[in-house]
Amino acid sequence: MINKIVQTMADALAGARDGMTVLLGGFGAVGQPSVLVEALIETGVRDLVVVANNAGGGKGGLAGLMEAGRVRKIICSFPRSANSTIFEELYRAGRIELEIVPQGTMAERIRAAGAGVGAFFTPTGVGTKMAEGKEVRDINGRTMILEHALRGDFALVEAWQADRWGNLTYRRSGRNFNPVMAMAADTTIVQSQHIVDLGGLDPEHIVTPGIFVDRVVHVPYGDPPF
Repeated sequence: MINKIVQTMADALAGARDGMTVLLGGFGAVGQPSVLVEALIETGVRDLVVVANNAGGGKGGLAGLMEAGRVRKIICSFPRSANSTIFEELYRAGRIELEIVPQGTMAERIRAAGAGVGAFFTPTGVGTKMAEGKEVRDINGRTMILEHALRGDFALVEAWQADRWGNLTYRRSGRNFNPVMAMAADTTIVQSQHIVDLGGLDPEHIVTPGIFVDRVVHVPYGDPPF
């Protein structure tokens, strides 16, 4: 019987190791699997490469992971925000590396990894510092640069509903990067706000099929205010 639901955070994050690349879902705090991130801190792993939309804010979640000294490099689109003080302090001190990737390019790099595409050409970034060191081609009269797929060892994802097979739905803006990241990691770990019986999800509403999911842990939040 297939049952991907685990009972503890330790079980969810089994196999975490130093030097991993972690795909972290969310758009800011919305849709970010913050409880999984806190549990990742507890594992003690370090030297991580984190791929996320932004570089965290406040003290919890990704910012807490960075403050604990566990992140070697962050790959993101928006490293600075009103409360990204921890990242800024670490970066100014030379204690964390940064790779900025345009948001659409980052989404496509992750999607390409999930689809088995090794690299693709895009006009985004041509003529900027983001094109430095990258292969350039003229395609159909447009200059484009080569971007490589971005795959993770772990993907940490937040879902609205999950069943024991790992089929997932998302709620409103909580969908964001979560579906593409779920497809692009060796191990996909989900914190879901609701667990439903097998057959309880409308097939037309399933966004991430269970084939992409390895573990699900129930983290109830209730209805979000958005």
